[in-house]
Amino acid sequence: MKKMLLSVFVLVGIVVIARPAFADDTEALYKSKCQVCHGPDGKGSAAGQKLGVKDFHSAEVQKETDDALIKSTKEGKGKMPKYEGKLTDDQIKDLIKYIRAMK
Repeated sequence: MKKMLLSVFVLVGIVVIARPAFADDTEALYKSKCQVCHGPDGKGSAAGQKLGVKDFHSAEVQKETDDALIKSTKEGKGKMPKYEGKLTDDQIKDLIKYIRAMK
């Protein structure tokens, strides 16, 4: 029983330590690839608003499926460039989770 309890504590410790690194990597990726148009808060920078970017907080964006957002990110949409080949599938999925958390 003590070994099992110790294992649980070790596993929780690893998750707690690893989680901020994941969040930091995704946040840095957002800042380097998305923030220039979508703004630091996902509501759109001044330049992005002129291009017609969508507010990530909006019901319109939040109701989009993950698959639709992944497709838009990979293939581009409107004036948004495509990121297929520039970002991995995992990076794109992490960015989708990141923008979902902005609501």
